[in-house]
Amino acid sequence: MADEEQLEEVPKKKSKLPLILGVGLMLILGGGGFFAVYTGLLFAPAHAPAHDEQAAHVDEPMEPLPDVAYVPIAPLVINLVGTGSGSRHLRFQAQIEVPSAYSKEVEALLPRIVDVLNGYLRAVDVSELESPSALIRLRTQMLRRLQIVTGSGRVKDLLIMEFVIT
Repeated sequence: MADEEQLEEVPKKKSKLPLILGVGLMLILGGGGFFAVYTGLLFAPAHAPAHDEQAAHVDEPMEPLPDVAYVPIAPLVINLVGTGSGSRHLRFQAQIEVPSAYSKEVEALLPRIVDVLNGYLRAVDVSELESPSALIRLRTQMLRRLQIVTGSGRVKDLLIMEFVIT
């Protein structure tokens, strides 16, 4: 009798049909949602021109590019002190964006600009150079120093071409 009671107490296995239907429905709805967003049926920008409208805009005159010149800075190789494990170097190369009218004046100040950048980059801690967000902070600091050296309104931006620690 005890064996019969134990057999009756074993719980029945639940059906896996709801799970299979749920996964299938999830895949179908996910694919449909992706298709609707990808093709632009949902969340398409209201101001997006149609293909024909884009073709009409090609013939319209475009705004002229700003009147700027780029003054290259000679590549700098800076010895990084305080690394502890051998000698490491920073290879740095940049260009200065200036209004075209001031390009000759800024070129005349290149020795002073190189001196300021050399002094600043030597003073920066090596651990700060290696951080992922370092380039943004360094660029801002260097741009401010260049604007001080060249005078107000002569330097628009500093474009970093090479920044490699070896």
